[in-house]
Amino acid sequence: MTEFKVPELGENVTTGDVLRVLVNVGDTIEKDQPVVELETDKATVEVPSSVAGVVKDIRVKQGDKVKVGDTILSVDESGGGAGKPAASEARTSEVAPSEATAPAVAERGSKQPDEEPAAPRPERPAAPKPDQKVVSMPRPGRPEPVAARAADTPKPSPAASRPERGPAAPAAPGVRRLAREIGVDVNEVQGTGLGGRISEEDVKEHARRIVTGAGTTRGAVERRGAPLPDFEKWGAVERQPMSNIRRTTAQRLSHAWSTIPHVTQFDKADITEMEELRRKYREQVRQAGGDLTVTALLVKVLAVAVKQFPQFNASIDAEADEIIYKKYVHVGVAVDTDRGLLVPVIRNADQKNLTQIAIELHQLAQKARDRKLTLEEMSGGGITISNLGGIGGTYFTPIINWPEVAILGVSRGIIEPVWRGAATPAEQGSSNRVEASNGTFEPRQLLPLSLSYDHRVIDGADAMRFLRWVAEAVEQPFLLSLLG
Repeated sequence: MTEFKVPELGENVTTGDVLRVLVNVGDTIEKDQPVVELETDKATVEVPSSVAGVVKDIRVKQGDKVKVGDTILSVDESGGGAGKPAASEARTSEVAPSEATAPAVAERGSKQPDEEPAAPRPERPAAPKPDQKVVSMPRPGRPEPVAARAADTPKPSPAASRPERGPAAPAAPGVRRLAREIGVDVNEVQGTGLGGRISEEDVKEHARRIVTGAGTTRGAVERRGAPLPDFEKWGAVERQPMSNIRRTTAQRLSHAWSTIPHVTQFDKADITEMEELRRKYREQVRQAGGDLTVTALLVKVLAVAVKQFPQFNASIDAEADEIIYKKYVHVGVAVDTDRGLLVPVIRNADQKNLTQIAIELHQLAQKARDRKLTLEEMSGGGITISNLGGIGGTYFTPIINWPEVAILGVSRGIIEPVWRGAATPAEQGSSNRVEASNGTFEPRQLLPLSLSYDHRVIDGADAMRFLRWVAEAVEQPFLLSLLG
């Protein structure tokens, strides 16, 4: 009998929600056959089996939260399951309870460690207690079980409890990076996750307590903030769990807002001529399989702009006190879906023409709405566009998509009267002019732009120059051919 466990799902991806189980007990499966569909931070992943045989036991169900190393199912690789050694049966029955999903672990948390182990312990210098059973370890570095922690004697401080977990704090690389950036020693943070695992929220709460002088007490009130009022006093309510995408979006935006000194500048671009060209060639691009949208045009504009202003295609390495300038040009585009905001990335946008960008953007947006985007397709962006023009509004202040340093917000284009200088002889024949002695008012379509940037890397004057360059490139499309 072989147990198939959740494999590595991607960089810094440790958990997922089970959307569908694709096999049943008794099914014969092959290697690389998808057996479960998981929703991770920002992608839906079909997990293929690494073993072949007959499914004997399924340990997860729809709605479960699983992490890397959890058992998904058991497979009889012989095909029949008969003639197993007794030792193998004993081992399977012993390991199975410890490999159950998160709800089962929580249920066992009330039992004493000497009655039944809750989960395998990671390797650490300290030896297990003689009266505790130790099950086989499915994956090195797995956090300390909840049941064992519950039975421990309360420690006077997080620092004192750290030796029980070993020299390294149980935290993902992204959490460690966040701690370094905001000046927190991750070894002084006590995690609230399974086995004391430290989350980004734990690091931020620890930092908030230091700033406000609240100390390091790990009570529930300090950990989650002030308690909410009883909303049911005023009427009926409904509670719904946050999805992985919504939870991760909240964590990342909180991180970006708390660590990046945001500044937002605004401008308007005259897109009258651009709209005429877009309408003229839109059908041609549609026949090629894309859609010549304003967003597609702005992807190309930004791809050229960041080559003129390389500090907008950079990231900060706070630990090394360095600025990383990227030589490649990848532009992220925020896509609104029924599950939340996803940001697929157009790679090497500076090397693609408008038709290629329009086709790729159309395909990625459709994959985002169909839950088919991969983690790789949402990684590596250098600057992001968030276009709310299809919904409405004028200006807004977009939050930077960390670790990037800038994001361009786009609102709905509106027709406004614009005062222009005295008309040239060629312009005198224009039908939409109201002539005046020294100039004219013209109805022009203006596009509101909102540029948020990291003031640690970008100065206000450079940000205004960048935004003006983007506006002029939109107003004079020839500029893209000249400099692109």
